[in-house]
Amino acid sequence: MIEGSKDAHGGECPRGALAYWSTQEIAIRLFLTCWIIFALHFSTNIVREIYLTLTIGDHASFRVDEYAGLHPDLFEKPGYGWHIGSNPGVSMVAAVPYAIVRPIIDAIVQHVRVRREQNQQNPPAYDSPWPMARRFYEESWKRGYDVKFALGSLVMQVLCMAPSSALGVVAMFLVLRRLLVSRRAALWLAFLYAFGTPVFYRTGYLNHNLMLGHIAFGGFLLLWNPFEWSRDSRPARYGWAGVAGGTALLFDYSGGIFLVALCLYGLIKACAEESFQAGMRFSIRYVLGAFGPIFLLWWYQGMSFGHPFLPGQHWMPSVEWIERGYQGVGWPQFELLSLLLFDYRYGLFVTSPLMLLAFVAIQRAFRVKSILGLRELGFIFLTFFALWLFFGGVNYTRLQFNTGIRYLSPIFPFLFIPLAVTLAQWSERWVLLIGIVSVAQNWALAMYRDVERGLGVLDPLFHVFAGGFQLPLLTTLSRFNAQFGDVFVNGPSPLPLFALTGALLYVIWRARSEPM
Repeated sequence: MIEGSKDAHGGECPRGALAYWSTQEIAIRLFLTCWIIFALHFSTNIVREIYLTLTIGDHASFRVDEYAGLHPDLFEKPGYGWHIGSNPGVSMVAAVPYAIVRPIIDAIVQHVRVRREQNQQNPPAYDSPWPMARRFYEESWKRGYDVKFALGSLVMQVLCMAPSSALGVVAMFLVLRRLLVSRRAALWLAFLYAFGTPVFYRTGYLNHNLMLGHIAFGGFLLLWNPFEWSRDSRPARYGWAGVAGGTALLFDYSGGIFLVALCLYGLIKACAEESFQAGMRFSIRYVLGAFGPIFLLWWYQGMSFGHPFLPGQHWMPSVEWIERGYQGVGWPQFELLSLLLFDYRYGLFVTSPLMLLAFVAIQRAFRVKSILGLRELGFIFLTFFALWLFFGGVNYTRLQFNTGIRYLSPIFPFLFIPLAVTLAQWSERWVLLIGIVSVAQNWALAMYRDVERGLGVLDPLFHVFAGGFQLPLLTTLSRFNAQFGDVFVNGPSPLPLFALTGALLYVIWRARSEPM
């Protein structure tokens, strides 16, 4: 088993240097570590949510008219301009750091434009294997947006996506600390969650699915209360859990599953622990908390499309698969359900075989500690089943091949709880072996990212082992080799950046506090 030594109060504490740090100090170091490593693996993907983030930060507007034609998911509704079809939540959040850094970005973009006009430059060759990517870069360059997109997406990932996932890892550490007692076990399993699951891969660029999952996970922890906050805090906790559930819907309509599931879980828990009247009273708190983000979604839809209650996808023009069901969404299909779990490019159990242990672990998880009981396990697995069924009816599931696992990303933190509880009961030898394999697979995904060609999720692993380490940003820069001359003649090496990061992390973890 993964254990720690007993401290003076009879609880377990980590061995070695960790014994001098409180749980809060470890959490801060964990957050900084994850933030730095996630940011280092920034990917240059320009997704549809970025356009809305830019227009909010630039003009406090939801219209993306200036980017018309740059992305297939941008469309025009007569009388309302151009918009994206997805929910605006993640763009609203990412617009905050972008707006703060925007003056610097604008100055750099203006400087580049002036130099290009003076030199009468033509678009440099972008040696991408994807024709659409080459056309996108050329058109972005001609409109003067290439540098803006690059810097804007970097800010959104480094100052929004990466820290949000790092906070999710810290939340995982804190709940595992309560479940497993040992800070050492909780810390290493939190690292496994960060870098041994597709959390690492999906944090590469602005991604609403994963952020939605961490927000909903926060709502679940507020209701579950593994930290044993006082009963007097329950009304406030239910209210903030409602905010989390409503925000999940603001991020994506699949968040409605978490909105309802959290409400039902909170109602059942309050009824069982107090009374039916208390359950209804706390549920009202939940609904009131959820109303704010939901009203914001309705306001956005009314402003953007003229109808507050119809989703943006209702107005989308004809695209692939849209003719099936309601705008591409219908009843679950066996083909889609199987693809979500086992497709060689984006299936959950192919991208992360580790997640299978969550289901093997159900019986073991019951025996660990009373705070992880039937209600919590029921919530986790029933929510997974509901999310799986929902996306089993979304025909756009088939399009995940170009981005890898995405739709089931919100379930990662929930499945990791029973998974981690089981691993904590196994011998360290087996846990170490599983951890090495999982981190190797997911680090390769985070570095190489291409699952569309070749062997799907195995292709990054073979590519990295055959071709060496790399970073997505350096890979993109290498495709401008004609512009950079001999800088990348032998390929961009990430080793200096790895060495610098390693030194920084050494400082973070070697800093000692006074013995307690």
